[in-house]
Amino acid sequence: MSLLEVKCVGKRFGSLAAVRDVSLAVEQGELRAIIGPNGAGKTTFFNLISGFFPPTTGTIAFDGRDITALPAHRRVAAGIARTFQITEIFPELTVFENVRISTEVTSGFRLRPWISQRERMRVGERVEAMLELTGLDGKSHRLVGELSHGDQRVAEIALALALRPRLLLLDEPTAGMGDQETDDITQLIRRLHSARDLTIVLIEHDMRVVFDLADRITVLDRGSLLAEGAPQEIASNETVQAAYLGDST
Repeated sequence: MSLLEVKCVGKRFGSLAAVRDVSLAVEQGELRAIIGPNGAGKTTFFNLISGFFPPTTGTIAFDGRDITALPAHRRVAAGIARTFQITEIFPELTVFENVRISTEVTSGFRLRPWISQRERMRVGERVEAMLELTGLDGKSHRLVGELSHGDQRVAEIALALALRPRLLLLDEPTAGMGDQETDDITQLIRRLHSARDLTIVLIEHDMRVVFDLADRITVLDRGSLLAEGAPQEIASNETVQAAYLGDST
């Protein structure tokens, strides 16, 4: 049984078919990349998996449970977390405070007006662990809005990790980055995948990142599944080359 199973999923917005009959199976511990040209339906597909959009057709299962009708917040509780194409953080709060919010939500403190000193210490320890894991421990008291674009992306990943996901969805994690920041994020993703056995699905335009990280690659084109396979299979696929890769590999 796959950790994530998407079967014949489609999404229509009026007469526009953004996703057409796409199926996907992601195994526990896998690092899957989803690629495709602009308008291929990648982010819409992520929105279907994470519960931001209901599918028009098809089913989605997570860890053997049908989550097709489950709202986004309950998918988070089930173990699915994501980042966004445009970074979603609290820029007026510190790095520590940003991660603390996610940690308190996961710990069940979201609706409580106060928590005990012991609980506060436990939350603080978990926040510090997330910051150390992502390399932000030296910047914990800085306002997130003052950080570089790359560090803001890392902060968003730390927020997602604080939710204790079993499946992490990353929507274009290296978008807008220079070479050094891209390398840093790539190393972080690799570390999270290998050290924590975290299942990761990422959307990415940088083919260097995709072919460096992915166990398997799914290619979408105009909302449909174009190809799927190991990196070497995708790199040599003439249909994919003609539709998307060109000379990038």
